[in-house]
Amino acid sequence: MRQSEPSVEPRVPLNRERVLHAAVALADELGIESLTMRGLGEELGVEAMSLYYYVANKDELLDGMVDLVYGEIELPSGEADWKTALRQVAASAHEAFSRHRWAITLMETRTRPGPANLRHHDSVIGRLRAEGFSIKQAIHAFSVLDSYVSGFALQELTLPFDTSEELAEVAESILGQFPAAEYPHLAETITEHVTKSGYDYADEFEVGLDLILDGIERLRETA
Repeated sequence: MRQSEPSVEPRVPLNRERVLHAAVALADELGIESLTMRGLGEELGVEAMSLYYYVANKDELLDGMVDLVYGEIELPSGEADWKTALRQVAASAHEAFSRHRWAITLMETRTRPGPANLRHHDSVIGRLRAEGFSIKQAIHAFSVLDSYVSGFALQELTLPFDTSEELAEVAESILGQFPAAEYPHLAETITEHVTKSGYDYADEFEVGLDLILDGIERLRETA
């Protein structure tokens, strides 16, 4: 009796979307500095030259990767009030930047925004305009909100700790390097707040976000 031949899984066809998703996954794993066209080709099982059929060059690859991340950010809801909607957008952006820690270093340097990027910007400004903000006010609000979210993500990226426990260790080490009597407020911050159980620096994001949204609300009220 003839034995059946082992089944061979069909090869997933290569396309631009698959190339970009693979590049994002590699950057998440290895860091953006380690991402090369050759390494990406090996990950996809093709020669590096084959990738140029889907992206013209490395810059176009990076532009596409950034736009994929923008595509993960929630757009403002039309059902919730504007402050809640923008809070959700900012929180979604913060989560996306936390998943793709390399992205924040690229987003502000790209000069060819993709459709997801443009849709995000347009929808946030549009929601503000729909709520009675003038175009000038909407730009002010968008700018400060975008700067806060991006700046906080960049700060998290460069901090010398990842967990609350590591933060407490770093803070205690700093405390031991200066006389507490000369810097009493810093000492109090460390001993009474930062090193307390349950403190998480990431929680500062929501506090700051609420302060900014309150300020944006006052911007409209005082116009």
